[in-house]
Amino acid sequence: MQEANRQPVVGATLRLTSITDTTRHLYTISDTTGLAAFQVQKGQTYRLLATSVGLKALQRVVKPVTGQSVLALVMEEDNITLQTVAVTAAKPLVTQEDDKTIVDPEPIANTSTSAYEIMEKSPGVFLDPDGNVYLSSTTPATIYINGREQKMSAADIASMLKSLPPNSIAKIEIMRTPSARYDAAGSGGIVNIVLKKGVKIGLTGSANAGFNQGRFGNQFAGINLNNSQNGRTAYLNLNYTRRNMYEEIQTNRRFSPDSLLRQDAYTTFPAHTFYAGYGLGFELNQRWAIDLDGRFSWNQNNSQAGNDNQIIQLSTGRLLTENLNQVSNQNRILSFSQGFSTKYKIDTIGSELTTDVSYNLIGNRGLQDFTTQYLLPIRPGTAGDGSFDNLRHLGAAQIDLKYKLTPTIKLETGAKTTAQYFTSESAYFRKVSDRRIPDRFRTNTFNYRENINAVYVQASKGFGAFLLKGGVRLENTNMYGRQRVPADTSFQINRTDLFPYVYLSRRVAKIAGYEVRSYLVYRRSITRPVYDYLNPFPRYVDQYLYETGNPALRPQFTENYEVNISVEDRPLFALGRNHTRDIFTNVVYQDPNNRSLAFRTYDNLGTNRETYFRILAGIPPIKRYFFVFGGQFNYNDYSGLYEGRPLNFQRGSWSFFTYHQLKIDRRSTFTLNGFIRTNGQLQFYELSNFGALNLSLNRRFLDDKLMVTLTANDLFFTNYYQFTIQQGSLSANGLRRSDTRRFGLTLRYNFGIRKREERSNIFNIESPEKAGN
Repeated sequence: MQEANRQPVVGATLRLTSITDTTRHLYTISDTTGLAAFQVQKGQTYRLLATSVGLKALQRVVKPVTGQSVLALVMEEDNITLQTVAVTAAKPLVTQEDDKTIVDPEPIANTSTSAYEIMEKSPGVFLDPDGNVYLSSTTPATIYINGREQKMSAADIASMLKSLPPNSIAKIEIMRTPSARYDAAGSGGIVNIVLKKGVKIGLTGSANAGFNQGRFGNQFAGINLNNSQNGRTAYLNLNYTRRNMYEEIQTNRRFSPDSLLRQDAYTTFPAHTFYAGYGLGFELNQRWAIDLDGRFSWNQNNSQAGNDNQIIQLSTGRLLTENLNQVSNQNRILSFSQGFSTKYKIDTIGSELTTDVSYNLIGNRGLQDFTTQYLLPIRPGTAGDGSFDNLRHLGAAQIDLKYKLTPTIKLETGAKTTAQYFTSESAYFRKVSDRRIPDRFRTNTFNYRENINAVYVQASKGFGAFLLKGGVRLENTNMYGRQRVPADTSFQINRTDLFPYVYLSRRVAKIAGYEVRSYLVYRRSITRPVYDYLNPFPRYVDQYLYETGNPALRPQFTENYEVNISVEDRPLFALGRNHTRDIFTNVVYQDPNNRSLAFRTYDNLGTNRETYFRILAGIPPIKRYFFVFGGQFNYNDYSGLYEGRPLNFQRGSWSFFTYHQLKIDRRSTFTLNGFIRTNGQLQFYELSNFGALNLSLNRRFLDDKLMVTLTANDLFFTNYYQFTIQQGSLSANGLRRSDTRRFGLTLRYNFGIRKREERSNIFNIESPEKAGN
């Protein structure tokens, strides 16, 4: 097969149909010389259809005869606006690549409204209501964007992920035991979200809009543009989201030996988000490439909370006190990120030198108003207000070298430095009559600086069926915090630590044509407290509870051992152990100066030995249907001190997840995914069983350019839990639920013009007709 200019047609799809039996089709794809072969019966009549992007479809009736073995075909150019190409090649949802798991987000993106929802639905990834991401461990994972650590609190990470449009993600890399190349921070592993770039040849794009409705509604709209030609790429993503949800927390807490505090808090979270992502890439020559990428978002996050508080005498059941607490928050969050990277290809066997420089800015300004109405006994209410201003600067620079000494020996080395500066100022007032009196307890000024410098070296070598990788990372940590108001306090941490890493892989066997590999991994890591955990500023929750950071919080160290097995690059089984020292976690203490007050903070409690087991299985994406199913068991054994008393706490919990996809026909796809957690745990809170079932239906229209998606998230409204905590002097139980059951509609329209050069890159793509059989 060739074009009119006698150039071979590469990657053309050919379908051969027998005239006598039209239900039977033969398929093939032309190779790099334009050749394609069929085995046919001589004397039979066939109908041939040849298609290729950018060329007109070619149809012929052929009847092979004796002596004829070659048929010359010429395809004509077709310069028309691109009709969306449906790529239906077998592509697994989850694959294993050395020491990381790769999740393809495309099927999940079609049923999600943000990157946060994609994370919630990704197999083997769990999110708690506060936005923490969990992998193998009950310690939260560290979040990266395009290979860059974000160094943000869980709340800021959640806000950022909710502002990212779902179709802006190229892949999600899950590294439960990252190598020495990555930061030693994060004993819970690393989740790297890789954003899409303009890699499709020609000008392409999509426009999307949709909504989902629970008790409150979410609406969103956006546009994505990509352009790539002559070694230059560019992309632009614009997105607007208007969302709202509620959260309800019911709590019963022992207030005194003969009284119980019963609280019923209901909060709504209306928000507006504007997001822009952009990038430019240049291939200067065959060796040099540079990339410039950035993100900007503006969030208006508000909340309105009402909390009914009752104090009940246990011995008589009599209501002693009742009051209604109302809190209003207005937050304006500005986020900006800019990155610049280069890549130099040293040779053609994979050796390369890369550099990356990035800068992040997050500013948060907020206002808070709070009132308390006393219903029993009736007396004048109290009120107050406050304002706060947080600003964070983060800069990072790194250089990495990969060098292949021989085809089987690879050397990796590099250096990195990060610098962070955080300032926080708050001013609170109490309202007495018509006067505003400064509230010295909540007024606060806090500055924080952090500098981390690192170098690493690691090497890998193949030994027959074995692959050995080993390395070490040296990190120098410098942390300095100073509270200037209400009192002059400061802390300082300067330390240097070594973090070894060992990885051994072996080809075990080949069963029914499938390769089975086993992996052994050892890693030492550190979890440093983020600025939110250290900031001593007391954040008002209600008149019985406040939140505050702990400037004396020490980093925790974890040693991880894991063995796992994969089949054909698909993870199957894993067994591991985490041993953590100086573990810090969220705790609730009674205020030593006021028995009626409690406060949430973070503290180092001792050690934890965690054993986990994970299994993942499924059917590869063959023809119409595939599924993934997995389960994970975690057993934690804490030992330490809580409120100066010995702490011993053991808890085992199961998590199950599944993902199913069924191709109803060439244009329609049905998906089902869900999870369930039994005997769950959140720090020292013991949770009841909870889970969710999500459904979606996709249908393509207008020559496959328009996709319509119907979704139902948390169909049976089971994604909520009851909790119990019994540690030290704290005894409480309650219920936490939010606006998780939602029904939605999403529209996505794809458009663009592809250049002819893209045809040479199309391989191993099944025809839509074949995929629908």
